[in-house]
Amino acid sequence: IQTLNGMLARSPAMHRVFELIRRAAPTKANVLIRGESGVGKELVARALHHESGRSGPFVAVNCGALPAALMESELFGHVKGAFTGASSDARGMIAAASGGTLFLDEIGELGPALQVKLLRA
Repeated sequence: IQTLNGMLARSPAMHRVFELIRRAAPTKANVLIRGESGVGKELVARALHHESGRSGPFVAVNCGALPAALMESELFGHVKGAFTGASSDARGMIAAASGGTLFLDEIGELGPALQVKLLRA
């Protein structure tokens, strides 16, 4: 049995996942974690963050939880008066994750226009 950041692994497949986490963590590479809902993608992302030694926070965003217009504001932030209800400046989640890890769960739920903006960011 191997352990990594609170996860336990017995199978050779999970031992391989742990090895990939340990290899990717010290790099500055973007990592795509794929899998069915409920398999532990966020656990893997948290392990990557923990193993990386990054000093910034781990910020998880469920991209399917909010409508596109609101998700854009949550990700990128906004200034006071940018839209109805924007009563103050708000820092976006991308900025909040600076120096840490931004985990974008269910990114396929975002519309193409917002995916393009994220790609450019």
